[in-house]
Amino acid sequence: MSTTPRSFHVTMRDGVRVFVRHFSAPGSARRALVCLPGLTRNGRDFDELATALSAPDGHRRDVYTIDARGRGGSSRDPDWRNYTVVTEAADVLDVLVACGLHQPAIIGTSRGGILAMVAAVMRPTAIGPVVLNDIGPVIESAGVTRIAAYAGRVPVPTNWPDAARLVRDMNRKQFPTLDDEAWLRWARKSFDDTDGIPRPACDDGVGRQLSQGQGEIPSLWPQFLALSHVPVLAIRGANSDILSVATLAEMKKRHPRLEALTVEAQGHSPLLDDSPTIARISGFLIGTDT
Repeated sequence: MSTTPRSFHVTMRDGVRVFVRHFSAPGSARRALVCLPGLTRNGRDFDELATALSAPDGHRRDVYTIDARGRGGSSRDPDWRNYTVVTEAADVLDVLVACGLHQPAIIGTSRGGILAMVAAVMRPTAIGPVVLNDIGPVIESAGVTRIAAYAGRVPVPTNWPDAARLVRDMNRKQFPTLDDEAWLRWARKSFDDTDGIPRPACDDGVGRQLSQGQGEIPSLWPQFLALSHVPVLAIRGANSDILSVATLAEMKKRHPRLEALTVEAQGHSPLLDDSPTIARISGFLIGTDT
């Protein structure tokens, strides 16, 4: 049975409206899950996972997806300088309060995982168990360079077949086994649909802010260790150029309750739409509900 999410906005203190979707599981006693997308991404990336975990005949957990300001259904910030990790982490914490969510589980893909770590520093008791999807305290410079090359600079395709070809050409080295149908699904999540035409789903200012911040990438070990009091599942794409094998091994050494999962034939970031990965996330969350 499919789940149709309820969509709404939460207005931030500076007037920016953040878009939230709630995949409801009425009567469930399980801890809610909040999904935070990557840098230029939006909550549609979690559609398969959210549908599976909120299914009334299955896992039965309330799931929320949050589009960071300037992405997806959220309003664009008039000042691109506000597209920062600290501002966006504060937005997440404000959404949790607005939705009445106390210590929900968090799954953060890439930038979303950084937001989870920073939120744990800002308000340690606000979040529960965390799933970090292809992100850690050491971010490989090669991956950042690759992402910076297209963030805010992706040409807008004129139709959906062109959109699918565009995302395929950009990502097939990291995801060599995806078929045409999978590329089209990816395209549908990457762009908004306006009367059947693909349109940008991310403000150009996000890429501008990223370019301004280029330079040596700081270590995030203190932020990662702010998660030491909660269980963590760290997911890595086998082809990732953002999270290295060595960093994942060091994360396991430093965190007392960290589990690790490597998704084969995928890079940055694992799509979280296949049954084995969803089952692993489901099992991790069930194990942390008590």
